[in-house]
Amino acid sequence: MKTCHKRTLLFPGSFDPFTKGHLSIVERGLKIADRIVVAVGINEAKRCMFSAEERVNAIKGVFAADERISVVTYGGLTVDAVKESDADGILRGVRTLADFEYERNMADMNRMLAGIETVLLFSEPELACISSSALRELIKFGRDISPFIPEGLMLPKK
Repeated sequence: MKTCHKRTLLFPGSFDPFTKGHLSIVERGLKIADRIVVAVGINEAKRCMFSAEERVNAIKGVFAADERISVVTYGGLTVDAVKESDADGILRGVRTLADFEYERNMADMNRMLAGIETVLLFSEPELACISSSALRELIKFGRDISPFIPEGLMLPKK
């Protein structure tokens, strides 16, 4: 009996916090892949507002009812996380021209290093202004970020 391979894309990022823009990329990614692995990166050089465990738990809450989406953590190179997750490629979102240049360079490097392809999805215009760093700034000053995060994303109070 021949088994059908399910196409899986790894969606890596710090997701500090996970935004409506990230949600859009995952949902649209499911139109071209059967499964998405949201991979929360652990980078000791990067100061995050939320711990990796808090980020993973928050994202899992958003996708609890969708078996096509899993959430993991990873450290090290993204190409290694792709292989560990048994994924077929990388999914990334692009908001700006600067994002595009960065992502193109990373996609070229990942293809040269490991033969792994990257799928870039451009953010929807109404979501392009939403960034995790902007949301961290709003949190820092006590502002409500609920209009910018997915329904069901439960973040600890900071």
